[in-house]
Amino acid sequence: MKFKIDENLPVELVQVLHASGHDAITVLQQAMKGANDPNLMETCRAEERVLVTLDLDFANIHAYPPHSTPGVIALRVSRQDKPCVMKVFDRVVPLLEKETLKGRLWIVEESRVRIRE
Repeated sequence: MKFKIDENLPVELVQVLHASGHDAITVLQQAMKGANDPNLMETCRAEERVLVTLDLDFANIHAYPPHSTPGVIALRVSRQDKPCVMKVFDRVVPLLEKETLKGRLWIVEESRVRIRE
């Protein structure tokens, strides 16, 4: 699976995904820092990459209908420090083998994962 890690997340998520056999790059690696949300999503669509982000604007199913995306993982955490984000994301990795992401929105919280189609 292919992923794009938003600029608001630790770059270490790339290594976590690589270790699980996935292709992952950051927004920063593509010199897209500061790109507006519609352009970022359009790039994800063109590259067929799942967007991983803390930006809950991407969880708005009216603005970004899940069926029109390669998938979005929106992390909804109480603290945005690296240890908290990494801990929550570690719960996502095993789900990648069990659940499909294409055309879905995963809202990942500290105690649950909600999946919207």
